[in-house]
Amino acid sequence: MPSPWPAVLPAVPGAPGSWTPTADASSVAVPNVTEAAEPAAFEREYPTAALALAAAPPAKRSDRRRLLTLIGVMGFIAACGVAVLAFFGFSGGWTALVVGVGSAVIPVPLLVFCFLWLDRYEPEPVKYLVFVFGWGACVATGVALVVNTTGSVLAERAGLSDSLVAVLLAPLIEESMKALGPILLFWRRPRAYSGLIDGIVYCGLSATGFAMVENILYLGFKGYGDTANESGPAQGAVALIAIFVVRILMTGFAHPLFTSMTGIGLGVASRTSTRSVRFLAPIAGMLVAMMLHGAWNLMSVTATTSAWVLLYGYFAVMMPIFLAMVGFALWLRSNEGRLTERVLTEYAHAGWFSPPEVAALATLGRRLSARRWAKRVAGDAGAKAMKAFQFDATRLALLRDGMRRGLDSEPNRRMETLAEERQLLNALAAYRQVFVGRDPQAPRAVWDGQRYHITFPDGMVRVLDAPPTPVVPVPVVLGPPQPVPVYAANPYPYR
Repeated sequence: MPSPWPAVLPAVPGAPGSWTPTADASSVAVPNVTEAAEPAAFEREYPTAALALAAAPPAKRSDRRRLLTLIGVMGFIAACGVAVLAFFGFSGGWTALVVGVGSAVIPVPLLVFCFLWLDRYEPEPVKYLVFVFGWGACVATGVALVVNTTGSVLAERAGLSDSLVAVLLAPLIEESMKALGPILLFWRRPRAYSGLIDGIVYCGLSATGFAMVENILYLGFKGYGDTANESGPAQGAVALIAIFVVRILMTGFAHPLFTSMTGIGLGVASRTSTRSVRFLAPIAGMLVAMMLHGAWNLMSVTATTSAWVLLYGYFAVMMPIFLAMVGFALWLRSNEGRLTERVLTEYAHAGWFSPPEVAALATLGRRLSARRWAKRVAGDAGAKAMKAFQFDATRLALLRDGMRRGLDSEPNRRMETLAEERQLLNALAAYRQVFVGRDPQAPRAVWDGQRYHITFPDGMVRVLDAPPTPVVPVPVVLGPPQPVPVYAANPYPYR
């Protein structure tokens, strides 16, 4: 089977950020033109795969201010988490706390895995994911606990129903606090957001952390603890199971679903250059989240008089919204692959990618096949390099798409974007050298942005147009693979 990858690095002189696409290869018919030698590639050789991988990582930044900020933020989140757990333990008993924690964490790995699976095309930094999850679990729950408890006390003193707190106050404070962490991340690290999926992932993880701690309260204290104190541990276990079925198995998606509306707003804001949209989109998303949350709480309160209201609301309202959101998220996920293929085609016409490389990034199935191929021809280092290549290629496509949309109109941000583009191109070139040119079933081929320069078994180099199917043409079976030079493109100066 012929390799889906070019035999050597495609390289032509150019300046990322300032080039214009050349004519499409299909418009220039030059069949079987023979030349004496392949074109110069302007490349640097890495003797080993380890050196190529070492050349790819970006320079790490560390300074005292960033370190102190990180320590302060994480310390604040940890303090809020300790305060919440201490409040639960001293007010409801440590046995109920242990039972609540043990049962509340059961769905968390599944929910976290779903969000990480959704973000496979361009995974976000772990530190950001941990931040938003910790914010939802510690800060959002701590503030919501104080405000909701205070609201209940004030409502009781005023002779009002506690249901008003559940329907009006709780959605307002809980959705705003769950969203505040991702909003702060968007404000301080706007490049952490590259689209709607990122917004959904960040807000969904914040809501997952919030739901985990809230479930500790309902499962451990209101479920097991209160019932065990009144009727014994056996009845407490029955109440625990009943609440687990309702809050975990049936409605465990509720908090992530509500807060994902804010995530959509943040995602829209991250892909527009219009200031009013950047400001209003997250607010609109948060309002929708509050309305959904309030409507769900209203149905839950009404269910005390008629269970049919809750069943109708669950199956006729919440489940369709949930399924629609799942379908929308899956569409967004596949759209990132299509966007990557569409945008990187411009780079292929400029010689930075070959057509097979771009085509292999379009779907997760193709990416998995490319990783298997890289592992076959270059071992574990090849699989690791291919995975990094795919992630950085997606980042490059999203970066270029943002430049199209005018997200980098300010001079300083424009220079940062161009520098990041150059860094990504250099990293991609280094990753490529780990697995390129090592497949004995593919001839040596150089892509110049328009055509292939193929070295045939007779030693002659022939120029061929790219075929309709993006594979390296004229596959031949070679003997045992010989050591071949591996290359990485030199960075070209910006104009």
